[in-house]
Amino acid sequence: MIIGRVSGQIHATIQHPFYGQRRLLVVDKLDSGGRTDGSYLVAVDTVDAGPGDTVLVLDEGNGARQVLESSDGPVRSVIVGIIDEIDAKGLAS
Repeated sequence: MIIGRVSGQIHATIQHPFYGQRRLLVVDKLDSGGRTDGSYLVAVDTVDAGPGDTVLVLDEGNGARQVLESSDGPVRSVIVGIIDEIDAKGLAS
């Protein structure tokens, strides 16, 4: 799982039929301090996320296909949740 922030949406006039009714979002990956680490990914949106939302991304093809209920869809990354808050203090031992 990856934590990221939605920075934009992908628009394409020509695309694989699998993506016909799905939104593709650009997600900037975040480091443990909540800052962008300079990398990004493109993920299928399943939770109606929008620009600026902090999201949880499943970045593994088989799991993404299971979430989208497709046995052979050409997908790797899928947004599975919108994060309201991260409490890192609760993790300290």
